[in-house]
Amino acid sequence: MTKPLMPKATAMWLLNNTTLTFDQIGEFCALHALEIKAMADDMHPEKIVPLNPVMMGQLTREEIAAAEKDPRKRLVMTKSAVEVPTAKQKGKPRYTPVSRRQDKPDAILWLVRNHPEVTDAEIGKLLGTTKSTIQLIRNREHWNMANIKPVDPVTLSLCSQLELDLAVEKASGRKAKTAPDPKGATLKPASDAVEQTSEEEAPQMKYDPASVFASFQRTKDKT
Repeated sequence: MTKPLMPKATAMWLLNNTTLTFDQIGEFCALHALEIKAMADDMHPEKIVPLNPVMMGQLTREEIAAAEKDPRKRLVMTKSAVEVPTAKQKGKPRYTPVSRRQDKPDAILWLVRNHPEVTDAEIGKLLGTTKSTIQLIRNREHWNMANIKPVDPVTLSLCSQLELDLAVEKASGRKAKTAPDPKGATLKPASDAVEQTSEEEAPQMKYDPASVFASFQRTKDKT
């Protein structure tokens, strides 16, 4: 049975506010009956502040009253309306059933082929495998390479679709940040280059009518 939050504080409140037996309180709080007796006799080495299990939603008044009438009755903790998810232990490798472990190479090959942006560390975390195994399959040096076929890890029940999508999305976002800026310098249109070259190669000539007439007159006088 799940023990209550702060069992010693809960036991102290039950001692002070109910007529439950030491055994009933001890069993509900996962404590020994002798420790409950020491608390009742004020001989417990710790200073304990009582905690009301009714206000905490762990017991009801009706449950306590029924147990007080029958010393053989055991207290039953009230089921919480909110289900608190169990926290995952960080750093603990993903557990894979023995029957599924032989499918890991197939899933690794599928990820390497279809999502090369996902790093070996991310694949290892997603599938619960080692970097050395991933490297062997990536380099096609695995001892059983001839029999390894790419299979979606979700199909093999090695991870959920949500976990796979999150890993791929994270890797894609990282790849997009490191990609070069497509808005770089561009070449000018060919038409602009041709027009500019033509203007440079064939500049317009400007003539002075007076100088041309003077040159013509000097040529005429010589003759």
